[in-house]
Amino acid sequence: MKILRNISFGQYIPRESLIHNLDPRIKILSCLAIIISLFLITEFLGYLILGTIIMIGIIISQVHPKFVFRGLRPILFIIIFTLIIHLFMTEGEILYRLGFLKITKEGLIRGLFISCRLFILILTTSLLTLSTSPISLTDGIERLLSFFKFIGMPAHEIAMMMTIALRFIPTLLEETEKIMKAQISRGADFESGNIFNRTKNLIPILIPLFVSAFRRADELAIAMEAKCYRGGEGRTHFRQLKIRMVDILTFVLIGVITVMASVMF
Repeated sequence: MKILRNISFGQYIPRESLIHNLDPRIKILSCLAIIISLFLITEFLGYLILGTIIMIGIIISQVHPKFVFRGLRPILFIIIFTLIIHLFMTEGEILYRLGFLKITKEGLIRGLFISCRLFILILTTSLLTLSTSPISLTDGIERLLSFFKFIGMPAHEIAMMMTIALRFIPTLLEETEKIMKAQISRGADFESGNIFNRTKNLIPILIPLFVSAFRRADELAIAMEAKCYRGGEGRTHFRQLKIRMVDILTFVLIGVITVMASVMF
């Protein structure tokens, strides 16, 4: 249950900061630019530059760093597992031998490289969701996808589905924690035994969780129909998104830094 409480992805923390007040389209595009550059960078110095930019963004957003770094804990196992796989499975100069296993210099460098990529990726997406409300995120995604309407893409519906999925991540995690507490009060044990027994013990959680998820989805659909929701056709917006000078300067700055990091490093 500690893992569930440590998941921050999909949550929004309201603050009065420059990052929070940026246009959601600018934040989404900046996030995409950083993610794309992560897969183009070939040296650690490039990751150091992007990591510095993310840390500056966290400070400016006034969101406590623990909420941002909390999103790393669920994937910490994946990062460590990736590092171990590269350590022992990459051929190259042998640094240490343990029986038939060997740690190579190339494997160590590659493992740390991939780990840094995952680290910055999670920090970037966490900062985006923590500093952008679900409504703003929906509006931003819809406006960005509106360019594809000429090929019949339902921009509003896609944006709505993506935002609802993000919004319900914390809700489902909270529901899972409640179910686990109820099962523990009845004598269930989720923390002892080997990994197979612990996985088997999760079955009593999955069934009520799926039932609860389908019930919430049905209630949401009924509520949307009761409010005469009919999709995005002819729909107006209470809040009109406007690109300001600070948005343009921010996007240009992020664009220049990501391009330089991708090309030079």
